[in-house]
Amino acid sequence: MHDDIQIAPERADQPEVQALLAALDDYLAGLYAPEDNHILGIEALCAPDVAFLVARRAGRIVGCGAARRMPAETETGGQPYGEIKRMVVDGAARGLRIGARLLRSLEGVLYADGIRLALLETGRDQAEAVHLYERAGYQLRGPFGGYPDNGLSLFYAKALA
Repeated sequence: MHDDIQIAPERADQPEVQALLAALDDYLAGLYAPEDNHILGIEALCAPDVAFLVARRAGRIVGCGAARRMPAETETGGQPYGEIKRMVVDGAARGLRIGARLLRSLEGVLYADGIRLALLETGRDQAEAVHLYERAGYQLRGPFGGYPDNGLSLFYAKALA
């Protein structure tokens, strides 16, 4: 594991993070129509119900991710959950397991907040993301949170312990 990678809560509205998220948005726009991208904007990422983490290597931002605390709903069996959002790693830093470390850190934040269920929506054409989530123990499930079952989205869940 690379010990020079630091993961910590930071604000999403800093220029380096915005540039990383803009690159993610461009990538997603190349895969899906605008109505099929379910993106949280910068303002939403700065909301009190969102934990936003940044990964840095040698002081430079190389990845980020968010966990949005969500209330119980019918689709979750009445259980509150944390939704993983806006996970991205800079292409130049891929292969260092930063995504896996960010995901574990987000799960840890949720667990510390008493949330025992992590859910996420990702696109079926994002092979690296699908592989990351499945390798981390996420299991396919049905839609939640008002997401449409459009044939492009994959929905995952993981019990946090």
